[in-house]
Formats: sequence, structure tokens, C-alpha cells
Amino acid sequence: MKMKDTLLVGLMLFALFFGAGNLIYPPFLGMEAGSSFWPAMIGFVITGVGLPIITIAAIALVKGGAEGLASRVHPLFSFVFITAVYLAIGPFFAIPRGATVAFEMSVKPFADGSTFLLFFSIIFFTLVYFVSLNPSKMVDRIGQWLTPALLLAIIALAVASFFNLEYVPGAPSAKYEASPFFTGFIEGYLTMDTIAALAFGIIVITAFKEKGITDQRILLKQSVKAGIIAGIGLAFVYISIGWMGVKMTGLGSYENGSSILSSAANLLFGPNGKMLLGLIVLLACFTTCVGLTIACSQYFTKHTSKISYKTSVTAIVLFSLFVSNLGLNQIITLSVPVLVMVYPLTIVLVTLVFLDRLFKGSQMVYRGTVLFTGLVSLYDGLSMYGLQITFIQRFIDQLPLAQLGLAWFLPAIVGGFVGFFLEKMKKSSVIKKEKSNNAA
Repeated sequence: MKMKDTLLVGLMLFALFFGAGNLIYPPFLGMEAGSSFWPAMIGFVITGVGLPIITIAAIALVKGGAEGLASRVHPLFSFVFITAVYLAIGPFFAIPRGATVAFEMSVKPFADGSTFLLFFSIIFFTLVYFVSLNPSKMVDRIGQWLTPALLLAIIALAVASFFNLEYVPGAPSAKYEASPFFTGFIEGYLTMDTIAALAFGIIVITAFKEKGITDQRILLKQSVKAGIIAGIGLAFVYISIGWMGVKMTGLGSYENGSSILSSAANLLFGPNGKMLLGLIVLLACFTTCVGLTIACSQYFTKHTSKISYKTSVTAIVLFSLFVSNLGLNQIITLSVPVLVMVYPLTIVLVTLVFLDRLFKGSQMVYRGTVLFTGLVSLYDGLSMYGLQITFIQRFIDQLPLAQLGLAWFLPAIVGGFVGFFLEKMKKSSVIKKEKSNNAA
């Protein structure tokens, strides 16, 4: 296969991952991490870039895409888990986040207030609704132009900030003070790119298959190459705008990453620069929201034959409209616990794909690992919503890495070994039974 074809697929994958919503986290990380920027950013890049690439590779190894991967645990688990993934990257968080980022970057700098958000979101989602009902190549073509435009705008902003903003690192905030690497690691969840990779993986595989690749090894190799190309682009963007956040610390106080970018554009290029960046982000967010609405509607229509595509689009748009009016900061706050529940399950499922040969694809290993991981990650997420049970919390707090947000790590390993030994016992029992029957 020609390198040009791999490069094109890699750039396509970069465009899929590179949503305007992802721009809001690195600058805020830079501002909060301060002098601890590099360890925090390395942790962020591992989950925000590394894990999505590994997930794409895992999907290349599994027949049936993300649903086939989750089915290795149980078909019911597959349905529930993949549904949760689509809800997270759809109406619960990613679509409303895209709308609010568009508002914060394009409208809020010129007209603040919740009333404006309401009017903006009604117009925004009305357009999303009508375009999503009639999917066409127009949105894809616009997106092909907007992604490079947005990338160029970010590069210009990053370069200008590098030469024109003074580096005066501030002290790290409380959450980055003790363990910046692991805090950045958890913050990387917010990009949602790892769980989005579960949906995007099949797109990459299909693109390579259309090029005539059928061999599993070559498919895996090309998918990894495409992932690395996309990853290099994402890492560059994250580090550049994260460093900008560090430099903007002494120039004011900001409530989120979008206000940092908007203020930086105004400072470096004036009102026209801020307006141009806002317009590009607005259009990029629009195409992203349309794409996610179509993808989610198609998924739900596929699995619920009684619901039409139009009904699904309507429900997703209305729910997204409601959530978007909670505001960007509130959406981020609500999304973190859910991602704390979902990400560990995604990580262990992907890890098991690469270890599959060691335990010969035992379903018991998958079930044990997912069960033990899920129990801890589910509790961690619910506790962030305020639902805490004293004796369970004491147990969780005593687990290794619990203070770093990785309490699920040891239970995942224990669950895998429990499943492995149960599989051994099951096989041993079957062999004994067969010998007994033969002897009789």
C-alpha cells in the first residue's frame, strides 16, 4: 500500500478526533498546572492521544468492531456498554459541549449572558436538526476545509504566543501539586477520544479495506500507522495550546479553556482575529455536532427498529439542546463522573485484546476483568455525584493508586486472574466428566 494512502487515512482520523471541543482542555490544564506543565501534559497525551491510537489498533484485531469487542464479555454487556458510549459522545456530553464551545468562542465574547445562550442554542440545533435529516456530502466537504482552517488558526495562535507572550510559570493548583502526571492522565479522559475511537475504528478499517487490504496483520500495521499520523497532529495541538495556557496565566483569570483561547486571539491579533477564530470554531462545531447526531441516530435506529431515524434525530437534538443550556462548565462537571465509569472499562477491554492469546480468548477472563473493574469504576463515578457509602469508600481508599484516580487497576488484574482460574477449573471439570463417561 502506498504511503500516500496511509497518510490520507491518518489525516481523516485526525479530522475525526480533532473536534473544537478538545481545544478547551489543554489551555486550562496549562493554566492550572503552571510549573508542573510537562508531567501533567505527558499524562494528558497518554490518555488523550495514546489510548485512542491503541483502541483503533484493537478494533483492527477484532471482527465486528466495538460491538464485537464488547461481545467477548456478553451480548447484553455489549449493547449496554456501546449504547453508553454513543450517549456520551452524543446527546449527553459531546454534542452539547460542541454547541456551548461554539457559543463561548463565537458569541459570548461579544454578547454575554444565559439568554443569549438559549437563543443561540435554539438556532444552532434547529440547523443541526434539518441538516441531520438529510445527510449529504456537503457537511463532509465543509468539514474537510474547516479542519485545516482551524488547525492553521491554532498554529498561528500558538506561534504568536510563543514569540509574544512572556513565560512566567505560576505555581500549580492544588490538584496538580502532588501528582501532576496522574492528574493529567485523568484529565485526558475529557477529550472522549478513546471512547470515540470505538466508533471511529470501524471507519478506519473500512477505509483500508476499500483500498484492497484484507490481511489482518497488514490491516493492523496500517491502522497503527494511520493512528500515529493522527496522534502526532493531536499531540502537537495539545502541547501548543497547553503551553499557551501556561503563558496566559499572568494575564488574567479564566473560567475555562475557551475563554483562554478567545482572550489570546484578541490579545495577539485584535478583535478581528478573535472574530475569525470564533467563526471557524463555530462552523467546525456545527459540522461535528451534525456528524455525531447522524452517527448516534443511525446506531439507535439500527438497534431499535420501532424508532424511526427522524424520531431518533429529534430526540437527540432536543436533549442536546436542553443539556447545552446548562453551560460549558456544568457540562464538564457532569461528564467527568460518567467518563470515570466508562474509561477504565474501555482501557481493560482494549488491553485484553492484545493479551488474548495468553489466555486463549477465555470469556471468563473478559468477564472477571470487566466485572471487577466495573464495580470499582462505577462506584468511583457515583461517589463523584455524592453517592458515597462509608465502608465501601474505606475499602476503595485502601486500594493501590486510589489517590491517583486509578483504584480500578488492581481489581482489574485480580478479576482477570479469577476468570483465568475459573476457566481452568471449568475445563478440568469437563475433562474429568468425559473420562468418567468413557470409563463407564
